[in-house]
Amino acid sequence: MFSVKNLVKTYPTGQHALKGCSVDIDKAQIVSIFGPSGAGKSTFIRCINRLVEPTSGEVYLDGMEITGLKGRELHKARRQMGMIFQEYNLIERLTVMENVLSGRLGYVGFLQAMFRRFPQEYVNEAFDLLERVGLKGYHNQRADALSGGQRQRVGIVRALIQHPKILLVDEPTSGLDPKTAMIIMQLIADLAKEKGIPAIVNIHDVALGQQYADRIIGLTEGEVVFDGPPSKVTAETLTQIYGEEDWSKTIRKVEDEED
Repeated sequence: MFSVKNLVKTYPTGQHALKGCSVDIDKAQIVSIFGPSGAGKSTFIRCINRLVEPTSGEVYLDGMEITGLKGRELHKARRQMGMIFQEYNLIERLTVMENVLSGRLGYVGFLQAMFRRFPQEYVNEAFDLLERVGLKGYHNQRADALSGGQRQRVGIVRALIQHPKILLVDEPTSGLDPKTAMIIMQLIADLAKEKGIPAIVNIHDVALGQQYADRIIGLTEGEVVFDGPPSKVTAETLTQIYGEEDWSKTIRKVEDEED
């Protein structure tokens, strides 16, 4: 379904952001990526959809090599990768509905896009998705009138309305209060599973990442140092990923889940 092979990103400064990362995802699952700041988490996600150009390596989605595409073909491929941004990436002066429907811009003609005239089926789907994420009745609200959690929900709907084959999620809970962060992670996990698509989620909150993930990947200095189920994340694992610390109160224990 999805494969990254020996992904390398070296910046002109000589900084090695990624050092030959390889990851395979062959089913719909939630993959949390752990790692300290500067580990290459955001670069990894952005190299997948070519928002950042990788130095070398290959990315495949359903057998199509993303890294070899250009122009219109790359544009088409990006429609299949829904991106949810840390800073929401909404157009503040536009309404919720206009921001959501921007996720379908790649599917309509130039004039339709310019005048924001979308087929009714797209509009109906947008209303359904907004209701699903708890934003029923917000379609005419401007984006700059929303709270952080509401903006992130709009970003989730915008990504899903693309009908992606994979979700790429960059720090979706950054700056949110703990309750809203849990709601957002639950929504991403539930909707990805409902749609039957994998989601790769960069996240700093270890306990939250464990709670909603089916799989954990640890990145350190641009290299994959751990890849396994949440139940296998130990204090030793987190020390390997983040460095020496008392991780005993951070890890979400499986036995706590079963009590």
